[in-house]
Amino acid sequence: MMQILMMAVMLLAAPALAAIPDAGDRAPPLVATDLTGKARTISSVAGPKGTVLVFFRSASWCPYCKAQLIDLNTNAAETLKARGYALVGLSYDAPDVLAKFAAERGVKWTLLSDPQSKVIDGWDLRDPQYGPGSRAEGVPRPAIFVIAPDGTIKARLMEESYRDRPQIEAVLAAAP
Repeated sequence: MMQILMMAVMLLAAPALAAIPDAGDRAPPLVATDLTGKARTISSVAGPKGTVLVFFRSASWCPYCKAQLIDLNTNAAETLKARGYALVGLSYDAPDVLAKFAAERGVKWTLLSDPQSKVIDGWDLRDPQYGPGSRAEGVPRPAIFVIAPDGTIKARLMEESYRDRPQIEAVLAAAP
């Protein structure tokens, strides 16, 4: 009986398991570094209607991420801006890596650096398949969140495989 009681106390005292945020949830905190080294938050980068936040693995070595970022740049960035949304990308890449990619590809929207993966972990998006010693340790699972100005998540778009990304049409439909 004592063991059961102790187990119940430990379960009640344990912190709640993190879960990837979903539509209707409040967006977890976000403090990351922009390309100039300035700390940014969701509210500091948001457009009048909110933010389309793209978590991606790497603008340096991930061909799927590069293709997604180029597609967003070419086919969504201006439309989202015209609708009042800020398009924002976040990865574990250092600011100089992101700046190089942005310069090469003409990316004018905000890219944020989370080199210790603190934001990625806070959103429960760290890809568990990459452990210590892997160049990919700390990368997020690819996800896109549409966040209202009040911090409420309006939509979450995710695919099972890192090779698949939400289609531009789905992103635009989630941010009318």
